[in-house]
Formats: sequence, structure tokens, C-alpha cells
Amino acid sequence: MSPLWLLESAADAMFIADSNGRIVLANTASETLFGYARGELLELPVESLIPARFRAEHVAQRQDYAAHPGSRTMGGGLDLYGLRKDGSEFPADVSLSQLDESCVLATVHNITRRKRAEEALAERGARLAAIVETAVDAIITIDERGIIDSFNPAAERLFGYARDEVLGKNVSLLMPSPSRQEHDGYLQHYLATGEKRIIGLGREVVAQRKDGAAFPIELAVSEMRVGNRRMFTGLVRDISLRKQAEERQARLIDELESANEELKSFAHVVSHDLKAPLRAIGSLADWISADQSEKLDADGKEHLRLLIQGVRRMDALIDGVLQYSRVGRMRENVEDLDVNEIVKEALAMLAPPPHIRVEVAATLPVIHAEHTRILQLFQNLLSNAIKYLDKPEGLIRVACVAHEQGWEFGVSDNGQGIETRHFKRIFQLFQTLAPKDRVESTGVGLAVVNKIVELYGGRIWVESQPGVGSAFFFTLPRSGANSGVEQ
Repeated sequence: MSPLWLLESAADAMFIADSNGRIVLANTASETLFGYARGELLELPVESLIPARFRAEHVAQRQDYAAHPGSRTMGGGLDLYGLRKDGSEFPADVSLSQLDESCVLATVHNITRRKRAEEALAERGARLAAIVETAVDAIITIDERGIIDSFNPAAERLFGYARDEVLGKNVSLLMPSPSRQEHDGYLQHYLATGEKRIIGLGREVVAQRKDGAAFPIELAVSEMRVGNRRMFTGLVRDISLRKQAEERQARLIDELESANEELKSFAHVVSHDLKAPLRAIGSLADWISADQSEKLDADGKEHLRLLIQGVRRMDALIDGVLQYSRVGRMRENVEDLDVNEIVKEALAMLAPPPHIRVEVAATLPVIHAEHTRILQLFQNLLSNAIKYLDKPEGLIRVACVAHEQGWEFGVSDNGQGIETRHFKRIFQLFQTLAPKDRVESTGVGLAVVNKIVELYGGRIWVESQPGVGSAFFFTLPRSGANSGVEQ
């Protein structure tokens, strides 16, 4: 059988060189790999197929091989390269076999793909190593016996151990009792049964620093295989600050619930224990005013009038405080409300005098909210508009504009108006602008309105010009959804 036939059947480049390093026989794969025609390859020295920087060394290796022939792989772990006719290089594996005293068979395998894969793998490994080394969270890798295999800088900072102090030691070193004693048993149970408690799930556990201090962590563990070994990587995050915040939040919630209970008790006391004697004083003052009027001089009648006015004002203030305290505390069902009907109901309760005309837009929307709250909102705004109208012909308008996120309502009037410097003050509790002896006001209405709007996640503001009038605007979301609104 011809040696050329054997070479031609090979996928790799193969050629035979004589003792002087001259190529005497080459297969088609050699032509393809090196870019030479077969006639060009023959009689070329093998060094022509090697980059110039390696040729001197290759001559020495070839001479050494001639002195100690046998089958072997060239390079001894070094990177070998082939040189094409066009001057391009490629990485290669080369195997040598002695055919007889004068001829050597060389098999050349192009390993470009393998090299690229190895480089890509090395690049990915370098990127991963960089991520692990610079990660904010602690990353720890252990084997199936629980022995620590890697410990990144964030883990050193978190646990207080230097890497060399923990590598090769059991990961239970980082756990307080009783978790330290139970860890190996849990790991063995998982390996035997596959039952997961943390792996692939994540959970909050307690860890221990080098100084013995225990602290809460969030631990996520993933499993991987490296050859025949099962490895586990733990991502560890210190959640001490979060836990402290949760504890503070829990305390604040308890304090808030306690304050709410106290507010309920206060409201009960106000509505019963304070209003009862106030009603008695009012009734007595009314009786004196009606039955003993002829016995009082002008000063006595004026004092009695001021007394009755003060009692009524005090009664209104108590009602206002109760109304304000109930917003956000007293709940009723959320339902679809036609705002047109709400405004009609509020106007029916207020009964505006004949000289005040109220214009209500015909396209007020249907909203999802609590009836009492929305009625309070419009009733207070309309009441203020009526109360502060100082023109012979009053005009109040109720309108609404649709926006992408919700509704913008407006209640405007042609009353006395408000100076810009008072815009924020009027929404505070007990703040009134008009003298108390001229306009009866508790300063609660707009505070209630503001609280209701905020409870629904909206906002309220005023635009006004003294002597011209005021316009109060507020927004409500389309869904009515908010933490203060039960759906």
C-alpha cells in the first residue's frame, strides 16, 4: 500500500521529511493548511513552515530528535505555530513518528478553534474573577464537605477574616451556635436526599464574625459541578441596617396604633364629657336670654350674647376636631360615586342664599371612593365659598378636567379672595383669616379637605386674587387607590 494513500486519507496535514529536514512527501491537507501547492512543498525545508522566531530552536529540536528518535509530541508544553505561504500564522499541535533511519512523519493539527475557545474561556474566567473580587456582597465557595474554596475581599471585610485564615476550613466557622454544629449534618442530608432548605431558595440567617459578633444576613446559595466535584457558592449580604429599620418601623407602628387608640379615647371624651356640659351652658344661656331679658341692661345682654356665641363656637370647634380626627380613621366601603350627585347633596345641605348662583359642570365623573369623605370634601369647599362671598351677586363654579393619571377638580368663586402669603397657612388646622366676630369659622374645614385629598394620593392648591375671587383645585386618581383607601 502506497504511503501517499495513507497520508491522503488523513484529515490533518501530514508530510514526511528526510534527515536534512527536507519535505519529500505531503498530503492534500498540507496544501490546504499551509497554502502551498504540492510541488512547492516538496523539497522545502520544514523550517519554512515555522515562523522565523522559532526556526533556530526548531533546528536544534530536529537534531535532538534525530539523535533520539521515537514517537513524540513536539513542543514540550510550549505554544507551537505554523506559517502559511501568505505569511499568516496559526497555532498547531505537531506529532512526530520515526519511519526509518532517514525519514520522519509529521502530523500537524490546526488548533485555532481550540485556542479561541480557550482564550474565550480564560476571558470569561478573568471577567468573573474581576466581578467576584470587586463585588460589594460577600461571595464564598465551598465544596461538598463544606470546606471553603474561595473567599472574596467583600467576605474578608464582612467577616473580619483574612482569606488565608479561612481557606481550607469548614464554612461553619462563620456561623454561631447552634447552626455551626448543625451545618455539616444539613449538607450531608441535602447530598443524600436532595431536599433543599437554602440552596436555590435563599433565606435570612445569622452569621458570626471573627470577633464573635453575630449579625443577620441574607444568604443565597447556588450549586454547580466542576468536573466530578459539587461546589456551592454563597452570596452573602449584611442586612443589619435593614433589620434595624424594620424594628424601628415596627416600634413606630406600635406607637402609632397606641396613639390612634388614645385619639379614639380622646374623641370619645370630647364628644361626651366636653359637649355635655357645653350643651348645658348653652341651654342655660338661651333660657336666661329668653326669660330674663327684661332684667338685663345693655351690657348684660351684650355679655350674654358673647357667651352664647362663644358656646356655639366652642361646640363647632369640637365638631371640627372630631371631624378632622375621623378622616383616615373611620372607614366605610369604597364605591363608584357620581360626583354630580355628591355636589347636589352638598348644596342641598348648605342651601346657598338666593343671591349666590352655583354653576356645576354637566360632565363631572364617576370616581371610586368613600361617600362620606368626598361629600365632606365638596361640602367644606362650597361652604367656604358661600361664607366668604362679599358681592351682591355671587357666583360659584364647580368644574373638572380629565388627566392621564386622574381628575383635576376646581371650586371657584368671585368672593373676597386670599393674599398669596396666606396660601399655605389656610390648609393648617385652626387657621382663619377673617375676624372671628365677623365670620363664623373654626379653621378646620380646609384642613379636613387637605387631609382627605392627601389620603387619596392627590394634592390641593389655591389660586386667588384679593377682591376678585379664589379657585381651589385638587386632584384625585382615577382608581381612588391609596394606602388610606380600602378597595
